[in-house]
Amino acid sequence: MERKVFVHTFGCQMNEADSSRMIESLAKSGYARTGSADDADLILLNTCAIREKSEQKLLSALGRYRPLKVARGARIGVGGCVAQQEKDKLLKKVPYLDFVFGPDQVGNLPEILKRVEEENVRLAETAWLDSSTYVFPRADAAFARGKVTAFVSAMKGCNNVCAFCVVPHTRGREVSRGVDDLLAEVRDLAGVGVKEITLIGQNVNSYDGGVTFAELLRRTAQVEGVERVRFTTSHPHDLSDELIVLFAEEPKVMPHFHLPVQSGSEPVLKRMRRDYTVEWYFDRLEKLRAARPGIAVTTDIIVGFPGETDEDFERTMELVERVRYENAFSFIFSPRPHTVAIRRMAEWGEIPREVATERLVRLQALLREHSWSYYSACVGTEVEVLVEGPSRYDETRRFGRTPENRVVNFAGDAPAGATVRVRIDDATPNALGGVQVGFTPAIAAPVGKLQVIA
Repeated sequence: MERKVFVHTFGCQMNEADSSRMIESLAKSGYARTGSADDADLILLNTCAIREKSEQKLLSALGRYRPLKVARGARIGVGGCVAQQEKDKLLKKVPYLDFVFGPDQVGNLPEILKRVEEENVRLAETAWLDSSTYVFPRADAAFARGKVTAFVSAMKGCNNVCAFCVVPHTRGREVSRGVDDLLAEVRDLAGVGVKEITLIGQNVNSYDGGVTFAELLRRTAQVEGVERVRFTTSHPHDLSDELIVLFAEEPKVMPHFHLPVQSGSEPVLKRMRRDYTVEWYFDRLEKLRAARPGIAVTTDIIVGFPGETDEDFERTMELVERVRYENAFSFIFSPRPHTVAIRRMAEWGEIPREVATERLVRLQALLREHSWSYYSACVGTEVEVLVEGPSRYDETRRFGRTPENRVVNFAGDAPAGATVRVRIDDATPNALGGVQVGFTPAIAAPVGKLQVIA
């Protein structure tokens, strides 16, 4: 009989892609995906370790799933970065947990599960695979049929070892995927109707798989059937001149760049081990905006990093005012195991929680103000939208994104995969609303023009 698997995914796009690979590989072992843990024979939690709260969410979720194990005998496995970080300690902490597996073991999930089932053992498989022979789990195009967008892994790991970041310890050092293998996956996905490809990696623009990252984007855009190309996430020091030129030349590379700055203070950036200055960052950003006018820029910002003074925080506020990001992920510093920051926090000075919280509130208010300025300016205009399907909030409406990655929920009848014009009549700091008014050619607007149709 067909068994059912439920996957609870925490964290980033890399985890979302890994969860898809888990489901696809388990399908060959007789498992079908279910949207509810209540009828699952296997429950997998794919975890994130970037912030302490993520681990708390994992333990809370495990507690909710425990009754299903008691009542139905469902097996429970934990994968992802918390699994890599905690290893067999998770098995000791959670006695009803069946197995633990790290990110490198996603491709071995069917074999791990087979051992658990046949040998009735509890396992922790968190060994790193040799980078010289590592094989990136590849999307099964059959599962992508009917989808409009897809994540494609370009690389994994990170060599930067920023003082606050646990990724090098949970995802390992950088390994880039060979360009031919990657493009073969893109062609397979485009062949079943995928229109938008997002290349992903912890530091994706440091890609070194046989061509430069800019050339990889160019070749991805040239694959027949691909209409939009995106990527995430990036380090500022890998924003090369070649990549900037590509944004001026290739209209299928979408006008959106997520460029994490983390702080606007030089002393804080130095303690964070970020190898750029504020002025250098701003200079690269200005060149990018000159190459692709109207490009949407988003970022990551940490407040309350050890040693951050009131003056340091004000420098961050000044940078945000100067750049005017379209959106941002902003957080209070979270001490992570194995990092430089946790080892030197006493030396640098821990920021009281109430101070960090007050700073975050001020920062997020300014970020929302800027987001609102971008989104409210769209009201009364027409924008280009690639339709992804029904709106998650109202099935009578459609959902899609603009080239700048702005979410649009709208009234219309366009099928998934169509590119349409939508007249915007409503906006929030996070989304747009409107009415479909027509179809557009299946290609981005010419480079050098705003992606808003007056």
